[in-house]
Amino acid sequence: MKRWKVGILLFDDAEVLDFAGPFEVFAVTSVKQNEGELYSPFEVTTISETGQMITARNGLKVQPDYSFGSAPAYDLLVIPGGMGTRGLVHNKAVVAWIAERFAEVQWMTSVCTGSFLLAEAGLLEGKHATTHWASIERMRNTYPGVSVEENVKYVDEGRIVTSAGISAGINMAFHMVNRLLGKEVAQETARRMEYDIILDADK
Repeated sequence: MKRWKVGILLFDDAEVLDFAGPFEVFAVTSVKQNEGELYSPFEVTTISETGQMITARNGLKVQPDYSFGSAPAYDLLVIPGGMGTRGLVHNKAVVAWIAERFAEVQWMTSVCTGSFLLAEAGLLEGKHATTHWASIERMRNTYPGVSVEENVKYVDEGRIVTSAGISAGINMAFHMVNRLLGKEVAQETARRMEYDIILDADK
């Protein structure tokens, strides 16, 4: 059965639920094989620029699995947001890594102000996207080539899926599970997590 590699970018002052929410959804997802055994279709690991421990929002310390140089190939990348993105958009190495990885992955996703990093990398030009409600106008002013949507949990542009703030990243992750594995698997994962969600029909 197909197994997708999911990578989650970590950096100082990243919003905790931005990365922990999608991590939980993808890591908890399982499907039954013909023998009835549960199979994990996602392998989830984390990356930071240097591979050194990062200090996320409110002091949570997290040890990434990989650095940019040692990270494996991924199928799906999650770019979280948080106050740390304000400085990170000026980090040429991080922005270049995101742009380079987009050429390799099947899907690039963002949570909250992680969409600013995608926009800075030129990935959202001419596309629809969203971000945290408090940063909607800032994104419109900073990246006028992006059609910024508000009052939505996520925006699906095919290979790029952006989500609104913080907990909306969980909705985005369930949307991807729905896309890749179907509604039944996504609903069972939500039930396991005791998370209430309405999934798009016919997915």
